[in-house]
Amino acid sequence: MAAGREREFEDWSDGVIGCASKFPGFLGAGILRPTSVGQEWHIVYRFADQPSLKRWEASPQRAEWLRKADDFIEETGVQRVSGLETWFAMPGRTAPAPPRWKMALTTLTAIVPLVVLMNLTVLPLLSGWPLAARTLVFSATLTSLMTWVVMPRMTRLFRRFLYGGR
Repeated sequence: MAAGREREFEDWSDGVIGCASKFPGFLGAGILRPTSVGQEWHIVYRFADQPSLKRWEASPQRAEWLRKADDFIEETGVQRVSGLETWFAMPGRTAPAPPRWKMALTTLTAIVPLVVLMNLTVLPLLSGWPLAARTLVFSATLTSLMTWVVMPRMTRLFRRFLYGGR
């Protein structure tokens, strides 16, 4: 995006997201703002399925919104992820996600010891709680640890396996 046009981009993105929200299968969207000056801004759309996403991407409404941004967006691109790939993001890396079997193996390597540890430490503390509450605490703790603590480290540790020698 052109420097100094951030407010214009935010106003435009509100409009394009509002337009996308009227399409069948739309599940939500948001803006990913950069953490420092000069980095890219992104709009993330979520659709229920590929046909719904394709209808939005091929729509004249989307094309019109993209034309409205010609003055302040320097470059556009599309990247598709199913969700798990976000655990394998390397800082400063724009390479595609690793093969799914490598992501699954790395995730399994991370999650098994973490689940065992949580079964030994967290679940005994919750033994008198109702099943739904125990499950919620266990799942929220596991998901948070995997997302913000474990997988960023696993991705760095296994980067050669995941991405090759590059």
